[in-house]
Amino acid sequence: QNKQPRFKSKKNPIQSYTTKYTNRNIAVIDNYIKLPKLGNVRFAKSREVEGRIISATIRRNPSDKYFVSLAVESEVKELPKTNSAIGIDVGLKDFAILSNGTIYSNPKFFRSLEEKLAHAQKVMSRRTIGGENWYKAKRKVARIHEK
Repeated sequence: QNKQPRFKSKKNPIQSYTTKYTNRNIAVIDNYIKLPKLGNVRFAKSREVEGRIISATIRRNPSDKYFVSLAVESEVKELPKTNSAIGIDVGLKDFAILSNGTIYSNPKFFRSLEEKLAHAQKVMSRRTIGGENWYKAKRKVARIHEK
């Protein structure tokens, strides 16, 4: 009955569950994470876990991808003082211009996917709400939004 973690309703786009660290039930070994009730699960580790694990939250986003967030307790490292200052101008044409002359461009990702998104939303609007094909179209729209 209570073998696997239960996600919330299918209609809720962001679904998650949180588990606390007790008796070493959460551990990171190479590219595997040990979770209670799920066992060892392979995952893409973005960085090394430093400090004591407090809890883990497993989340499914609207495009059916799973993510794990680890809450850890670690010591705050003191950064050396540089005694230098820099000004940042955030704009529309360029994303940011620094006072030392460095320019960061403003990439317009939405423009390239605008037509694709409009088509996917039109397809979704023609599906019966709550039907399996509507959920498929909804996932497609979510994937485009994710990009």
